[in-house]
Parts: sequence; structure tokens; C-alpha cells
Amino acid sequence: MGWAALSELVPLYPLYALLFLDTGLSAAQVSLLFAVWSITSFVTEVPAGVLADRWSRRGVVVLGGILQAAGFAVWTAAPAAWAFVVGFVLWGVAGALVSGAAEALVYDGLAAVGAGESYARVNGWMTAAELLVQVPTAFASAALFALGGYPLVGWVSVAVCLSAAALALRFPEAPRAADEDDDEDGDEEPLRQGVVEALRSPALRVLVLAVALVGGLDAIEEYFPVLAGDWGVPTAAVPFAVLVISLAGAAGAALGGRADRLPGTALLGMLVAAAGLLAVAALWARPAALGAVAIAYALYLAVLVVAEARLQAGIAGRHRATITSVAGLGIELASLLVFAVWGLGGPLAVALLVLAVVPVVRAGLRTREPDAPAGDRPRE
Repeated sequence: MGWAALSELVPLYPLYALLFLDTGLSAAQVSLLFAVWSITSFVTEVPAGVLADRWSRRGVVVLGGILQAAGFAVWTAAPAAWAFVVGFVLWGVAGALVSGAAEALVYDGLAAVGAGESYARVNGWMTAAELLVQVPTAFASAALFALGGYPLVGWVSVAVCLSAAALALRFPEAPRAADEDDDEDGDEEPLRQGVVEALRSPALRVLVLAVALVGGLDAIEEYFPVLAGDWGVPTAAVPFAVLVISLAGAAGAALGGRADRLPGTALLGMLVAAAGLLAVAALWARPAALGAVAIAYALYLAVLVVAEARLQAGIAGRHRATITSVAGLGIELASLLVFAVWGLGGPLAVALLVLAVVPVVRAGLRTREPDAPAGDRPRE
């Protein structure tokens, strides 16, 4: 959890869009930069998982932190359009390296000491830490900018990323099983093999799809400031309104471990309730409606934590990070679906999308991977 919090305690996060605009870029150019970031993550997601499985999951997480630091260093040393492109490419690769490897590393570390069933609780607290750290990050960002402008914010961000990478060196990495070592000698196409393994088993395939669809719904977070503004919250108060939603989400994620012990019907009920609350908030469309959004986000994140835990428990093969990255690739695609649905119908349409995802989630949470050891199979 310390690593999860430190990796998000980056003062540039609240300010980098303003850095681009203050450097002279137009809104359209900023959107192009975000597109470069997204495309880089999309292209490198699964290969990054393969690298983690073939080399070292801990090493890949450390490398991701170093690359992110390098990207911010380029931005700070030469704030110009070309530097922002380079920085986003490095950041995109870094994000892809961390996404699958970190989950696989944590799960395998817990499983190695017989604590695999606690993954939902640990993952939930990690997610909560990432959300809670937004509070000190906002204050640190403002203070550093007041003292030294963008350069000080940038160099402190580089130091934070390197510190997170150094902390990741302390992660225990479970020794690989014999079949993994044998595979390293005989498997000439690890990327294809990892993807095939993710798609070959019907149970695992449904789990990957369920996690992708549920994870993609988190794209709604990007619209929280928009909702607050549209529903009458004064501009100066929007950051605080969004912070309340984030804190509610942190509480929901922290309760993910408890939610993992609930029956599948209860989890589906939580997701349906989240959709209902979002729909009510969309129809109400007042500042107070953000309270319903906050509760919906908390319920949703609890279900997401459980879904991610069930996926890790359902992976029995040697390509854990690769399969997790396949799910991450699906999340990127599902996020695009959320963006499109929002553009067509706003939050009410997204609420209907959440309901549409429920049948797949139901199937995913009920599947059992037949090749997994009994202790590692997802529970109904």
C-alpha cells in the first residue's frame, strides 16, 4: 500500500494539463497528446505483460517507475510540444509495464505464503490508497507551484517516481514454478501463447471479459468534474465535490475484501444499485445528486476489486501478468465504449450501460477455472 500511495503522490498530476496550455499548446494539441498516451498504452499493454512473465515482474514494475520519471524529466527540462510527446510515450509504456505486472506480483507473493485469498482485501486497500493520496497530492502540488512554479513541481515529481521505483525493489518476488522455467526454454512465441491461454479456457475467457467491462466503467471518473459543473456546483468548489466522490470510492475499494465474501447475487445487486443511483442522479441533476454518484462509485469500486481478485484466482498458468494485461487491454477498449455512450446520452446512458454489463459480470463471477488448484479458484 505504501508503494501504491507513493506512486500516485505525484505533484504533476493535477497540473500537467495546465502546463501544456501555459506552454502555448491549444486544446486540440492537448487532446492529441492524450491520444498519443492512450495509443502507446494500448500497443504496449500485452507485450509488457509478456516481458513481466518472461523476465521479472518486480523488475518490470521498477522499470515502469524509472520510465515515468524519465518522461517527467523530459517535460521539465524542455517544456515543448515534442518533449510532451516523448514524455507521454515513456509514460504510456511505464503504465503498461506496471498494470499487469503489479497485480501478478502481489497475488503471487501472497499465494507463496498461503495468503492468496487475502488478495481482494490487499488490492482493495491499494486502490483506496491511490484515491486517498489525491488529498495530499493536491496540497503538495499547490505549495510547490507557489514556491517554484512548474520546474519545481516537475523535478519533485521525478524524485517521487524514482522513490516509488526504489520502494518496488523491496517487493518479494515468488520463485517461478518448474513449468514456467521449462516453458522459457520451449516456448518460442510467448506473446501468442499467453493470449491463447487467456482465450482458450471458456471460464477464464469470461473472467477476462467481465474484468475488462467492469474496469472500463471506471472511465466515468473523468466526467465527475463535468457533472459537478453541469449540476450547479460553483467552479471554485468543483475540486472539493470531486474529492468527496473519490473518498467515497476509496471507502468502497477498502471494503472490497469484505465484499469478496458476499454471494454473487449480492455483488450483482451492488452493481445494479450503482446503476440505479447513477440514473437517479442524472435525472435529479442538482448539486446534492453528487451524493448519489459518490455512493454509486463506492459500490462500483467494491465490485471491481472483487472481479480483479476473481481473475487472479482463476489464473493457474504461467502467463499471469500476460493474461492480466489482456484484461487491461480490454479495459482500454471498454473505456472507449464509455466515452462513446456518454457522448450519445450522458450519465443516464452510462447507467444503462452498467446494467448491460451485469449479465457478463454474473457469468464471470460464477465461472471456475477447471485447471486451477482448488485454493486458487474463484468462489461463487
